[in-house]
Amino acid sequence: MSIFPNSSSLKMEKKSGKKFHLRSGNSVTYDSSYPIYAMAFSSFTSSLPNRHPRIAIGSFIEEINNCVDILSFDADNLTLKPIPNLCFEHPYPPTKLMFHPNPFDSLKSNDILASCSDYLRLWEVGDTSIEPLFTLSKNKTSEYVAPLTSFDWNEVEPRRIGTSSIDTTCTIWDVEIGAIEAQIIAHDKEVYDIAWAEAGVFASASADGSVRIFDLRRKEHTTIIYESPEPGTQLLRLAWNKHDLRYLATMSMDCNKIMILDIRSRERPVAELARHQASVNAIAWAPQSRRHICSAGDDGQALIWELPTVVGTNGIDHMARYSAGAEINQIQWSAAHHDWIAIAFSNKLQLLKV
Repeated sequence: MSIFPNSSSLKMEKKSGKKFHLRSGNSVTYDSSYPIYAMAFSSFTSSLPNRHPRIAIGSFIEEINNCVDILSFDADNLTLKPIPNLCFEHPYPPTKLMFHPNPFDSLKSNDILASCSDYLRLWEVGDTSIEPLFTLSKNKTSEYVAPLTSFDWNEVEPRRIGTSSIDTTCTIWDVEIGAIEAQIIAHDKEVYDIAWAEAGVFASASADGSVRIFDLRRKEHTTIIYESPEPGTQLLRLAWNKHDLRYLATMSMDCNKIMILDIRSRERPVAELARHQASVNAIAWAPQSRRHICSAGDDGQALIWELPTVVGTNGIDHMARYSAGAEINQIQWSAAHHDWIAIAFSNKLQLLKV
């Protein structure tokens, strides 16, 4: 049984026109000792026979001392368990965690995990231990460090990680040598998110209310693909549709809508998804589909949407819904295990089967 409709039930729903209120009959929950925000799925597979998929979770404690746990997920028995010796201290709450998108391109035989807060950090995750690899800071001459709001790991060029910061900049790192490749003043205000499209092209979202696209081959040039008409709008999150790079999704602070942007049409969003009853906190495109996206928010709902073949209509309704019973802070859709979506709320990590 699956709490999210599988491919056959998606066809049934489309035919019947009904929505599903999702039940927790096929989910698994991990209760942490701390509030959870950042989390990430690993795509690394070990030669060890009992090695299960891994998930990293980060604490959200408003003090310097925080931590990251690595969990093992057994899909057959629906269990999530912390792995002994794979919990480590982390300065400040990590604002994002992400595993190497293609671990077999890595020079290391173990998984590589990246995190950001004050600095960008890389960690080598073995079977029984974790070792720090790099601590990367763009400011070598001052004690002040502008916090990093987010980062994205380039799937096409895994040596590249792009970070966004409250100091209006985006920094592109070559993580194989631990050096800055490019530093760009990207916006007029804080940059809250960054997302890669391809090897040298990325987009960023900012407190100045705009989404901008940059090409590393022309660092001095930027393309504004969306600018909010409402003064004071702050765009918090950004997600690129990796199956159709014409489309991005973004959302603004204290808003219940997800805006779908088309890079060919810069005047306004081509669609707005507005079925949440409170602010949206997180968005994630389906890794195996160009038309499906998941969102989660303060209303405690995780919604799956199926966009029409021709995007450009509003009034789109969600096709599936899951109720967590508390504000959902984060959502991730596993690129390696397409059947599973992770949500974080309060001190709980919950995996939901698609």
